[in-house]
Amino acid sequence: MELNRQAYLALLKEGKAAFVAGDPSDACPYDQYSASQDQQFGARYWTQGWLAARTAVEAKNPEAEVSAGQ
Repeated sequence: MELNRQAYLALLKEGKAAFVAGDPSDACPYDQYSASQDQQFGARYWTQGWLAARTAVEAKNPEAEVSAGQ
């Protein structure tokens, strides 16, 4: 995997699609603790995509349960 903008955008999209498919955040196919830079890169941006999708859904649904540290 090349660590470039196209790969970054593809990983964001992959993470968003995983959220839409109902996958939990720990279903990331990349290992953030790996010695491989590709795996770390994949984990970082896949997770960012997943979180962006979740945030967008929660913003549209005020009834969504949001953890606010209460």
